Amino acid sequence: QVQVVESGGGLVQPGGSLRLSCAASGITLSDYFVNWYRQAPGLQRERVATISKDGTFTYYPDSVKGRFTVSRDNTKKTVSLQMNSLKSEDTAVYYCNPFQSTYTYWGQGTQVTVSS
Repeated sequence: QVQVVESGGGLVQPGGSLRLSCAASGITLSDYFVNWYRQAPGLQRERVATISKDGTFTYYPDSVKGRFTVSRDNTKKTVSLQMNSLKSEDTAVYYCNPFQSTYTYWGQGTQVTVSS
């Protein structure tokens, strides 16, 4: 059984930083591209980062480019999302999404709240 677990969310003030982590069991995470998505109440799920299997390719939408950095440590079997200069509009539940061909998995998400 595949389990994807996100961690590292919490409450942070505007301008602050958080680092999210993603780990998985039941799959070899290094065999998968990984997306990070977020979903705020009443809004569609939005992709905020993608990283290739070896970490050489990354993607960010304009909304987070320059503030978010996705990375992976295949020896530790984790994928991280470093979020800096956080804004109130970054408040959402953040999800890790390993995918490969027709296989895609989701975690339960971790809440990030940016508020003073």
